[in-house]
Amino acid sequence: MNHSIVFTRHPGLSDYRGMHARQLALRDAVSRGESPDTVLLLEHTPVITLGRKADLSHVVSAPKQLADMGIDTVPVDRGGDVTYHGPGQLVAYPILDLKHWNPSVGWYLRALEQVVIDLVGEYGLVGERLEGFTGVWVGGAKVAAIGVGVHQWVTLHGLALNVNPDMRHWACIIPCGIADKPVISLAELLGSAPPMPEVMDRFEGHFRRVFV
Repeated sequence: MNHSIVFTRHPGLSDYRGMHARQLALRDAVSRGESPDTVLLLEHTPVITLGRKADLSHVVSAPKQLADMGIDTVPVDRGGDVTYHGPGQLVAYPILDLKHWNPSVGWYLRALEQVVIDLVGEYGLVGERLEGFTGVWVGGAKVAAIGVGVHQWVTLHGLALNVNPDMRHWACIIPCGIADKPVISLAELLGSAPPMPEVMDRFEGHFRRVFV
């Protein structure tokens, strides 16, 4: 059975705290049946987020250095460790009632991974899963990070696909606590960055095909 999903694209750069408040309001509305399942698509201002089990030693840059670089630091109520968001990265926040599909966190994570695997496949890239890890990898390097929260089967947070971000910012952290695996972008893999609106279009198309 098909379920209606609304995709909302936010122009410019979105502040993390403001967008998190928007997610919470949407989650409550979806839980009450007052809002349709919604996917927010956006780019963030530079921010390091700390998941519930984050190891603070995985933030390797000093607070002053982060401030000088314009990078904010925010604790968040999602799974996972330390991650980075910033301009040039497609961030997707699906606010979905999983009872419309499959009330399973494992299924949901694999479905999000499949959306990205299908998307990068359109660019001739082979996206892969690595056993024991969450996210999507190309040639052993992580191109998309995933960290979700689920409350009464309504989802929060989501995924981040590196299209053409400032890769130097990842030197400030040990991404997701994984020190021995690099992070990569579509721009690096392809030699040039695909336009963000095009990537958003393809993401929406593949999301709709996976979540049917």
